[in-house]
Amino acid sequence: MKKLLRTVLAFAATFLFTLATTAATTNAFFPFCIDWHDAKKRSFEEQAQMLKELGYPGVGHIWLDKVEERIKTLDAAGLRLFQITMVVDLTPDKPPYDTARFKEVCSLVKGRQVQFDLIVNGRKPSDSSVDPRAVEILRELSDLARDSGSQLLLYPHLGSWIERIEDSVRVADKVDRPNVGVMFNLCHWLRVDKSRDCKPLLKQALPRLWAVSINGADEFDAKPGWEHYIQPLDKGNFDVAGFLRTLRDLGYRGPIGLQCYGIGGDVREHLERSLATWRKIAQPTTEAGR
Repeated sequence: MKKLLRTVLAFAATFLFTLATTAATTNAFFPFCIDWHDAKKRSFEEQAQMLKELGYPGVGHIWLDKVEERIKTLDAAGLRLFQITMVVDLTPDKPPYDTARFKEVCSLVKGRQVQFDLIVNGRKPSDSSVDPRAVEILRELSDLARDSGSQLLLYPHLGSWIERIEDSVRVADKVDRPNVGVMFNLCHWLRVDKSRDCKPLLKQALPRLWAVSINGADEFDAKPGWEHYIQPLDKGNFDVAGFLRTLRDLGYRGPIGLQCYGIGGDVREHLERSLATWRKIAQPTTEAGR
């Protein structure tokens, strides 16, 4: 009975969050990691104005610092803060995160339906023997985030302890909290999984799949680095449109982030191209009743 109640609560939380993050006819689409490689070095205020002019509804923020400034500039432009990325460190005898700062940020984003993307580091990738300690830490984070109305997403990242979407699902299920889910990241999946059949993984993750990231990419790249696995959405030979159809067929209606890490040049130029491509390839998801 207790497990059933938790399942119902998780479903309800996901449903309400999806309503808040998803437009009436299509997935909410926002960029993240737009700061570091912009040749113009735009301020947060300039970024917000640019995003508004281009037609993006908001942005994702990286790390727990400068959240106040980010929120202020987005609010002024009538835009939304979708996500905040942070690191959780499982290294023994080391604080896993800055508790005081996390509490401050949770207060700042209360009622804004923000998702925290958790990159979990400090142990060998996919080592399930660490699960008990990780579950303890993630439940602490869950408790701290609960009153803010935020979600915690386990973010698969190359080289991290949570490296694969399978790791995210396994750990989220063990944490078993209605505000703890998972995120599927296309570029990291391309790097760590050579099967190129993501549908079974997405189906497995779906009950807790509350965010997805995409970008233009080549289907295979034997060389290290992200040059071919993170490109503007109009570049690369990986079938991103087919990937979006798979998400649609599975019934995914949550937010979709545009991964921009490492893309050089003027960020406005590639964001404009990516949004134009999104509007073309995401069209099937706007069919009424789908």
